[in-house]
Amino acid sequence: MAEPRLLDRVRDALRRGHYSPRTETQYVVWIRRYILFSGTRHPTEMGAVEVERYLTHLAVNQRVSASTQNQALSALLFLYNKVLDRPLDQMPGVVRARTPSRLPVMLSRDEARAVLGRLQGSVWLIVMLLYGAGLRLNEALALRIKDIDFDRRQITVRRGKGAKDRLVPLPDAVRERLREHLVRVKARHEADLRRGLGAVALPDALARKFPNAPKEWVWQFLFPATRVCDDPRWGPPTRYHLHETAVQREVKRAVATAGLTKRVGCHTFRHSFATHLLEDGYDIRTIQELLGHADVSTTMLYTHVAERGALGVRSPADRL
Repeated sequence: MAEPRLLDRVRDALRRGHYSPRTETQYVVWIRRYILFSGTRHPTEMGAVEVERYLTHLAVNQRVSASTQNQALSALLFLYNKVLDRPLDQMPGVVRARTPSRLPVMLSRDEARAVLGRLQGSVWLIVMLLYGAGLRLNEALALRIKDIDFDRRQITVRRGKGAKDRLVPLPDAVRERLREHLVRVKARHEADLRRGLGAVALPDALARKFPNAPKEWVWQFLFPATRVCDDPRWGPPTRYHLHETAVQREVKRAVATAGLTKRVGCHTFRHSFATHLLEDGYDIRTIQELLGHADVSTTMLYTHVAERGALGVRSPADRL
């Protein structure tokens, strides 16, 4: 029974620090794996030596990437620093792996058109927002009705990566189909209300501050799930947003049908958004703001994959 109590303490500490649900899930997974790897010993009985041994196991035996190894280290640092109050970062031998700098995979405009042409319904709209507004997948799925401004042709991204808000353009190419989509979503919401349902999960303590908000139209998810979640662990029955795996599955199918040989995922459309804006002459600072990057050096990666060629150089072979 000791392990569940420890993991509950980890969850409580993460929620006090307002970490994202995704981070909470990943940290709990890594801490559980660390405990199992160490023979179910309690972390208070271990320290830097065991952490270093576990990270070596991940790198040598599991052959995980540097970013995955660093994520595991971050989870264990949080466990010892914030939960057990035994600062691990002051112990020698615990270092972060060097993450290699890789160029993002991006699509040409024809490739993006080919994949989008093989998508339908809500998934088409979501992927169009990834490509047309540079959203991350979880940002698109977390959109609510109030975040869409048709008159100003803009979308407000609430609490994106780093808990930052930002404005992005609403593509004209999706406006009409998005309006039609909202008609269907509203009809479903009204049907839920007639059944005594219609509530939606709200962030933080907004539901206590505004008791009627969970059933208000403006707070509903733009892309609601097809089924109502009635798991008692999450409180009263609510309709959450579409699950990310539903979109990822359809994108994978469309990429295969289009015959592309690149390793394309949902995030590839965000990369393509930035690259194509760069090719269209937009300045790097504007693209940085639209993507929500904290450091312009992250955005600068797209200069290496723009259409003008590697580093803007024309090969001498083309002059022969």
